[in-house]
Amino acid sequence: MKPNYQWASVVLDAQALSLWMDNERTLLSRIKVLRDARTPLVVCANTIIELASHPQYRRLDWVLPCTRVEAVTQTVARTAASLLRTAGLTGHRSAIDSSVVAVALRQPSRSAIITSDPHDMTVLCQGKVDILTV
Repeated sequence: MKPNYQWASVVLDAQALSLWMDNERTLLSRIKVLRDARTPLVVCANTIIELASHPQYRRLDWVLPCTRVEAVTQTVARTAASLLRTAGLTGHRSAIDSSVVAVALRQPSRSAIITSDPHDMTVLCQGKVDILTV
């Protein structure tokens, strides 16, 4: 993966965080490239909830300090709800994904999301955020 220096940041979804916690080599190499380029890595606070049953949950204590965790404020939640409605997706299935996209859209300039669900993320992003798959 070549770094895109136009990205203000890269947001990680739950699967990306999970792979990082598992020391998965491909993701680790992506993280290294991004960190070497000084691209901020961002996590939506809701994403942490998805990892509650991860066998290596304690590794979050190692991974999260390398990221900027962004809160789900009322503004983020309302943006996420609007994204769901526009995309025709349900909150039950895609609530956390929509909050991840809402956080990506709040970045100061164009950002990317590392995700295992490129289809739904692409629908939610509407071309405003770059999608990197794991």
